[in-house]
Formats: sequence, C-alpha cells, structure tokens
Amino acid sequence: MSALFSPLTLRGITLPNRIVVSPMCQYCVTDGLAASWHVIHLGNLALSGAGMLTIESTAVEPDGRITPGDVGLWDDATEAAFKPVLTTIREHSKIAVTMQLAHAGRKASSQVPWDGGQLLAPAQGGWVTHGPSAVPQKENESAPMVLDKAAIVRIREAFVAAAKRATRLGVDGLELHGGHGYLMHQFLSPIANRRTDEYGGSLENRMRFLLEVFDAVRAVFPADKPIGVKLSATDWVDGGWDLEQTVALSLELKKRGVDWIVTSSGGVSPLQKIPLAPGYQVPFAQAVKYATGVVTGAVGLITQARQAEEIIASGRADLVEIARAMLYDPRWGWHAAAELGATVDAPPQYWRAPPHEYKDLFGSTKFGAR
Repeated sequence: MSALFSPLTLRGITLPNRIVVSPMCQYCVTDGLAASWHVIHLGNLALSGAGMLTIESTAVEPDGRITPGDVGLWDDATEAAFKPVLTTIREHSKIAVTMQLAHAGRKASSQVPWDGGQLLAPAQGGWVTHGPSAVPQKENESAPMVLDKAAIVRIREAFVAAAKRATRLGVDGLELHGGHGYLMHQFLSPIANRRTDEYGGSLENRMRFLLEVFDAVRAVFPADKPIGVKLSATDWVDGGWDLEQTVALSLELKKRGVDWIVTSSGGVSPLQKIPLAPGYQVPFAQAVKYATGVVTGAVGLITQARQAEEIIASGRADLVEIARAMLYDPRWGWHAAAELGATVDAPPQYWRAPPHEYKDLFGSTKFGAR
C-alpha cells in the first residue's frame, strides 16, 4: 500500500491521495476575470490524478494583485468569471478544488514575469502599493503607502467577502496566502514590518493581522469545509522571520482550527540566500508537524514519485504540493500511481490510455467495441 496514495480527511472532504496541485499564478487575464485559459489550464490539471487542486493566488481586491494579469474575486463580475471554470471541472473530474486567497501588499503592481517582473509605476499601468510600513521590497523602488487601521479592516473584510463568493462558487476549501513576501507575510516579518502599534514590534503583534484574517474568514466559511494557510517558514535573512516564529504562529492557528499548513520559504527580501536542493523545504513541514500536530504540506523541488512517497511514508509531511513538475507533466499523478502500484480516478474517455503493464491503473474499468 502506497502512503502517497492513502486517503486523508479534512473536515467534510476526503482526499483519495496526498498529492496537491499547488497554486500557480498564470498572469494572463484582464481586470481580474478568469477566462478561457483557466478553463483549459485548470481543467487539464483536474485530470492529473492529484487528490486536490488549488486555484492560483486570487486577489481579494484590485490593488492586491501581483500583476495586472492576476485573477481576482472582489465583485460580481470576477465571481461570475469563475463559474464556467468550476462547472467544467465538476463535470469531468472528482478532484477536490480549493482556492488560494491573497493580497500582494508592497509586491503588487508588478510586471508579469516574462516582462521582467519589476515594479510598475502608475504611469506604466500599475498602481500605488500598500504595506505595513513604508519599506520598499527593493532599495531602488518607491516605498509603499502605510496601511492605517481603517485600511487594515478594509482588507480583512475583503478577504471575508471573497470567502463568501468562494462559498457561492462551491469550492471545497480555501487557502490563505501568508508567505512569499505578500501582505500577510509582510506583517509577519521584521524586515517589512516596522510598525509601533498593535500590528508591529512583538511576535504577538506581527501575527495579529494574519490571525484576524483567518478568524474572520473561518467565521463565514462553511464549518464542514477546510481552510489552510501557506507560510514562508523562513526569510533566509538574518533578523527576519524564521522557523521558530513559524512554529509559534502554527500553534496559534491550530487553536483556531486550521486544517493544514503549507511550509514554503522566502520572498520578502532580495537579500535571501536560499540553498536550493531537492526537497529543501521538507524539514520545515516536518518541524511544524512534529511541534504542532497540524496537517502539513511539503512544497519545493518535489519532482519524483518515490521522493514524494518517502516524504509521506516517513511522516515528515501529510501532503506533497506539486507545482512546476505538474506543469511539465500534467499526468504526474497517473505516472506516480503507476510507479508505486496504486490506482487513480480518470474519466472513461481516458480508460484506454494506460500501457498494458499498467492496465489496472484506473481500477476496475472496461472498454469494449463491436
């Protein structure tokens, strides 16, 4: 029995395996409106054999987009734009679908990556960014406008409104983006947060914004549907956010009923020194899991089936999040199941796909002709 292909229950949903399609921004829409690319892209990944598909970082207000090409969920139009995406997925796949909600803060108003990814001035089609403090992401950039308390409340309520819209869309769960240098991470990290009020200074204060957002979203999202949080476990910069603080935050989230925590890293400072290697962030998931007992997701350079199997079988994490490897191989889950002797669900149109040596890949199926 493969550990990677064992089920996992998160509140009212049971995943058939531990593979998660990680949220991956596509940067290709106008005015936040999910479009035909998302039907093709997410519909394709919904047939990957993974247990859960996470819709990309979805901005809760226009100023919270990383780039002008980001999707959003802030009004009736952006909500309606997601309906055909979800309808198509539900028609052809049993995969659990979650949505990541986010606000980019000072890292908003950026060029799309293939144009360089740098800050866009308002005259270039960008907008004025906001953050916890007037500290730019990069030294040569304009500083963000400081969020006052009224603006903090407004953004918190934007998360709440987006969660309500996601409920109407019928998503199976939510993930709040608290990592990669975006707004919630900016509040957490002393590198970006120089405030002297109740949202800055001490660890308790720096955690306040993320915890307030979590509590507010949890209060309006159906109780039988799970909510996870993605964190950067370290800034990879001395004096920044680190694993010890991540564990402390995870314990607070556990008290509030968080259903999973994904441990990524970095993103808040260009000074970061990341020691890239296969599975380099798995120890963060292991540390959080061992210290808190919370379900954890490992992410980052997990590309091989047996590598993922070992992570789950050894108890170092409960979920593996596959990102770029899933783009490279959109049937990653199929191929992992074949290698590990497991089965996955597939639509009947594809039942004739497996090679003869993997004829049982889709379980008990039939395909006849006359």
